[in-house]
Amino acid sequence: MEGIVIKNTGSHYLVRCTDGAEVYCLAKGNLRLKGIRSTNPVAVGDRVEIDPAAQEGQPAYIRRIHPRRNYIIRRASNLSKESHILGANLDAAMLVCTINHPVTTTVFIDRFLATAEAYRVPVILVFNKTDRYAEEERNRMHELFLLYSSIGYTCCAVSATTGDGLPELKTLLDGKVTLLGGHSGVGKSTLINALIPEAGLKTGAISQVHHTGMHTTTFSQMLDVPDLSPGTALIDTPGIKGFGTLEMGEYEVSHYFPEIFTASEGCRFGNCTHTHEPGCAILEALQRGAIAESRYISYLSILEDENAERYRPEY
Repeated sequence: MEGIVIKNTGSHYLVRCTDGAEVYCLAKGNLRLKGIRSTNPVAVGDRVEIDPAAQEGQPAYIRRIHPRRNYIIRRASNLSKESHILGANLDAAMLVCTINHPVTTTVFIDRFLATAEAYRVPVILVFNKTDRYAEEERNRMHELFLLYSSIGYTCCAVSATTGDGLPELKTLLDGKVTLLGGHSGVGKSTLINALIPEAGLKTGAISQVHHTGMHTTTFSQMLDVPDLSPGTALIDTPGIKGFGTLEMGEYEVSHYFPEIFTASEGCRFGNCTHTHEPGCAILEALQRGAIAESRYISYLSILEDENAERYRPEY
């Protein structure tokens, strides 16, 4: 039997089979992905083959994962070389950001964007909680809109509470399987409830002391979006505190920053790291303001990830 994984609790998986039946499964102990050391060898969105339960009351088993078209991956939070796969076989990823309540830093945004670029997953940047922003916060949001739109990323401003911007967001999501990412507290669950009223996801309050969110989603799942084209779905994931990158060599990181990659054609040396070399077009562009300082800082932070001990969750 074949199907797609639509829920991952960490120990059990729910697979929607090609005949429409939904089957709870376990993963066979020897199930590993070639070349990937992962804390979760099976991810939501994976196409799998399963062995049915031998008899009623016994679990079915996932015995094979089909090759993935793409995925979003991050370094596991234990600072190891292992990865955690957020979702697989994606048409898009939606990073939910907030200017405040809590703050989403540009370093976090850029790390997510670079990883998505590495695995060819288009990203929609969604700035939520617009109903809560004062004038200064709105100005900051418009600055980020201008920055990321100029690079080529799609940006959208919404309020999951009031519904502002949701029609435009639905248009962007229509017909796609989209992974949702972001810090705890940015309103992912509230946003999903606004798009999928029957989802009824639990939502949480923001800490008034630390202005951070508490985890309300503890597992990943795929949810169909009603009233849109068949196949439209969202993959809900637990909130991410930090986003450590993996599988990016020193000379590859610039490839995942589109504006840096384009400008690097003017560098004197083909193996330029854009950190100190003479004739570096990136350093020159930085001086002229042609490349945003925040993006360059994010680029440098990813270069440091080659040493796992230098990664810290606050990114």
